[in-house]
Amino acid sequence: MSLHLYLVAPGSLDATRAGDVVVLDGPEGRHAAMVKRTQPGEGLRLSDGAGRVVTGVVESAGRDRLTVRADTVDDVPEPSPRLVLVQALAKGDRDDQAIEAATELGVDEVVPWQASRSIVQWRGDRGAKAWAKWDAVLVAATKQSRRPRRPVLAPAATTAAVAGRIAAGATAYVLHEDADDPLATLTLPSEGDVLVVVGPEGGIAPAELDAFREAGAHIVRLGDTVLRSSSAGPAALAVLSAASRWR
Repeated sequence: MSLHLYLVAPGSLDATRAGDVVVLDGPEGRHAAMVKRTQPGEGLRLSDGAGRVVTGVVESAGRDRLTVRADTVDDVPEPSPRLVLVQALAKGDRDDQAIEAATELGVDEVVPWQASRSIVQWRGDRGAKAWAKWDAVLVAATKQSRRPRRPVLAPAATTAAVAGRIAAGATAYVLHEDADDPLATLTLPSEGDVLVVVGPEGGIAPAELDAFREAGAHIVRLGDTVLRSSSAGPAALAVLSAASRWR
């Protein structure tokens, strides 16, 4: 079984070298010490969420903190191309399910998309709380999947903003049940951002589809069945990962 991974503050491992002692405290330290009951002599991994990973052995364990002797310090480069999930806001917890599974499958960035047919609206304090909830889902899924890099969570985007990103040079695959081209038959670029655009339960509006197509997006399908908004994105990411990373 792989070692448990704990996320620490960005930048906190920048000066760490093999042989150094690192203190794991705060919520992660309490979780490791009190919930996981981690004991001296056990191995674990610490990550700053941006690719720096410390693998070490616990030297001492307190009530809410651990001291860890760093055995190795590694810097994991960002994958290329970057996989970006543009996930339309959905009711219930379907979008939470989508971004959780996407994190486990290796997505590098998540963009909350305020589609015209999204029932959920992110505005004001409610929008800020919803964004924070998505961020917490990404953090939890990062730790569960033992990822050295956590996905970036972008601000909520409008259709115009997504189309602008495509027009600026990002490769984009918009999932649509009536598309002719299967995603699995397309060749991925070797660098840059690859966007997977997933609509809400009511589907992507024709005007939005036109805007994405005019910006340069590829309209694609996954297969012969219609997937929910919670499963379409992860399924597409699995296809792309199989073509570019799982080898």
